[in-house]
Amino acid sequence: MYHLLKGKTELERLQKQYSKMMKNAYELALKDKTKSDDLHEKASKILIEIKKIEHQA
Repeated sequence: MYHLLKGKTELERLQKQYSKMMKNAYELALKDKTKSDDLHEKASKILIEIKKIEHQA
């Protein structure tokens, strides 16, 4: 119960955002390669932030 009230940590929030972006990039790749590449680049930046946080912990 406490976990529900606690909220998400920065790491959890970034991981969810990264996962969502990668899924969207994959779906866009079938229709628009340029937009997919842009989204993949943004997701890569989030992955770098995730690795920094994991390295600090």
